[in-house]
Amino acid sequence: MVPNSEKLTALEIVQSKMYTKDTLLMAIGEWRFKENTIVFTNGCFDILHRGHIDYLAKASDLGKKLIVGINSDASVKRLGKNKTRPLQDEQTRAMIIASLHFVSAVIIFDEETPFDLISFIKPDVLVKGADYDANETNKESKKYIVGSDIVKNNEGKVQTIAFLEGFSTTAIEEKIKNKQK
Repeated sequence: MVPNSEKLTALEIVQSKMYTKDTLLMAIGEWRFKENTIVFTNGCFDILHRGHIDYLAKASDLGKKLIVGINSDASVKRLGKNKTRPLQDEQTRAMIIASLHFVSAVIIFDEETPFDLISFIKPDVLVKGADYDANETNKESKKYIVGSDIVKNNEGKVQTIAFLEGFSTTAIEEKIKNKQK
């Protein structure tokens, strides 16, 4: 939903892909009217790396519009990833993801899971990494994909994408720490 993109600067185009729930609701309405397949995924995306690009590009290929939910700084801390996380603030992480040409929308969420956001968006396709299982129905399982029940109940698809081996924010952080020693 980038109006008159020919008249916008590159930065304005990136910023126009950063949404609130209210502005995203309008965009989703337009996309659904045009019968675009809406794909949703989420994550922290703390230090953008090749693994993220591979994952997000493949997610984008599953539909016409890719919405990426970004965990807020507070949400990342509650996930207990590492006391140093997030390394970059939520606005920076959101802007970096929004700068990818195949990402249509970015929205920051503050909850521990994207359940409310998935309920709000009702994507046609929900995507997670292959460390999850699209067929898992036990909500207590670590392999369960939050919101998969919503998507399936709306006749959508839930898919997983394999990660590229050797690429992770944790590995990058460790490499930096080891070079400082």
